[in-house]
Amino acid sequence: METTLYLVRLGEISLKKMNRDFFERKLKENIKYKLRPYKNFFKKQKGRLFIEVESSTPEEQVYQALSTTFGVVGFSKASTCAKDMDEIRKVAREISSRASFLTGAKTFKVETVRADKKFPLDSYGISGELGHEILVSQPELRVDVHHPDRILHVEIRDKAYLYASPEPGPGGLPVGTAGRGMLMLSGGIDSPVAGYRMAKRGLRQEAVYFHAYPYTSDEAKEKVITLAKLLSPYCSGLTLHVVPFTDVQLHIKTHSHEEENTLMMRACMMRIANMLAVQRNCLAVITGESLSQVASQTLESLAFTNSISDLPVFRPLIGMDKNEIVETSRMIGTYETSILPYEDCCTIFSPKHPLVRPDKELLTKAYREMGIEHLLEQAVGQTEIFVL
Repeated sequence: METTLYLVRLGEISLKKMNRDFFERKLKENIKYKLRPYKNFFKKQKGRLFIEVESSTPEEQVYQALSTTFGVVGFSKASTCAKDMDEIRKVAREISSRASFLTGAKTFKVETVRADKKFPLDSYGISGELGHEILVSQPELRVDVHHPDRILHVEIRDKAYLYASPEPGPGGLPVGTAGRGMLMLSGGIDSPVAGYRMAKRGLRQEAVYFHAYPYTSDEAKEKVITLAKLLSPYCSGLTLHVVPFTDVQLHIKTHSHEEENTLMMRACMMRIANMLAVQRNCLAVITGESLSQVASQTLESLAFTNSISDLPVFRPLIGMDKNEIVETSRMIGTYETSILPYEDCCTIFSPKHPLVRPDKELLTKAYREMGIEHLLEQAVGQTEIFVL
């Protein structure tokens, strides 16, 4: 069977010392899961993961898998040969003659890592010889060691590995190395970015969405399902829990003061997220809240909703401004879906003048006096589950 070799660069994983095997094993599992339709073989060396896939595997599938897998810092299709300078020169000439290397390039450099210190030439000597070889075979190129258009990487390990400028990976830690959490996913811009940022720290997540039909449309629900699908590759799979929230919101509207409605709604969402998290063995709740972005995200409001949660609440966007969040949402491909004009339950039931700086003790007392726990349990029991 003919195979194609991909070299994967590892970053933070390489610093894990005694636990490195655990992180590398999880990274391998996550990549294999994404490449499961295709035959593949893995080999690891210090700071590197080598993947061989059958040559019929579409290159875009491999690139999609590696570019969305946390723990991957960079990756590239690689060529290998014996640790012999004549063989290495031959491969260097072949790589430098490819259209992918030459197109739009005027300058290049060669960077060498000599992991095998027994190899007769040092890194500088190897780079110099291969640089000369490329200049002879591709006279239109010139060397620029500071800002080259292309870089030919050479690594002398058990074999010689050569590859051109690698594609960037997302970095971070492999999903599944930091436990499980429950993401509160709305149809907005922020919460998918929060899920992305926690996945980057290795947290495996499930998501919960609160649907208030008929006050929110089926299009709003489909929008969130689409967002979950877009987020799923970064999360190495995502289970979405759609909670019917209409009865809860109508009860809040009837049994609380109008200016308290949003915070009571957030409290009920937090309580349901906790209930689902416990059922699904999650140890934290994740939200897309950013400090002072809206009335329910002031310090006093966050202190109140925090008091409803028995689990830690992670807010990875807490210190980001809206432009930073939007930039990330564009990068991960969720922005265009997030701005579709389908309102969620938060918007429909928002008061004109919400509380901005609530008294936590008074609001907690009012929450308990609503007598809403039975409706929350009922909503959890009617949850619809989508495995994406």
